[in-house]
Amino acid sequence: MGVSKADDLQVRVVHLEPMRVASSYGFGTSPEEIAWKKMLEWAKAKGVPDKPQEVRFFGFNNPNPSAESPSYGYEQWMTVGPDIGADDDIEIKAIPRGMYLVTRCTGLQNIGEVWARLLMWQEGSGYEMAPGYCLEECINPPPEVFEQVVMDLYLPVAEGK
Repeated sequence: MGVSKADDLQVRVVHLEPMRVASSYGFGTSPEEIAWKKMLEWAKAKGVPDKPQEVRFFGFNNPNPSAESPSYGYEQWMTVGPDIGADDDIEIKAIPRGMYLVTRCTGLQNIGEVWARLLMWQEGSGYEMAPGYCLEECINPPPEVFEQVVMDLYLPVAEGK
């Protein structure tokens, strides 16, 4: 895993191995909170550990915000083992291996700027955008104060030609 520095943005290349995840969904003006609440309530009811050292949490906009509406969607993932099953509000998904450019973001208020800087960094790199999810891994879950959340942002890429 290499680390590059451009425009004070530290970017590393990460290969995520296949994951099995539980997926919750929120839609509205604050869908992240809706999706997180569903996920954490489900995990507690199922007895699934929600400790950062035992599981990983990823999320992404689905669909992205638009100028026409203040509402948008957010999908929240939590890695789970093979013995965990779906529920009414929770799906189980198999996520394939992928290569990503990754950088750290502190504070939800900074996420738009950091995503924009990561995209600009990618444009000047030897990597091309690849199909896949633009993921946000929550490093300090669960986020009680979204302004203090620490996330690694994952941009799906492939080796350039």
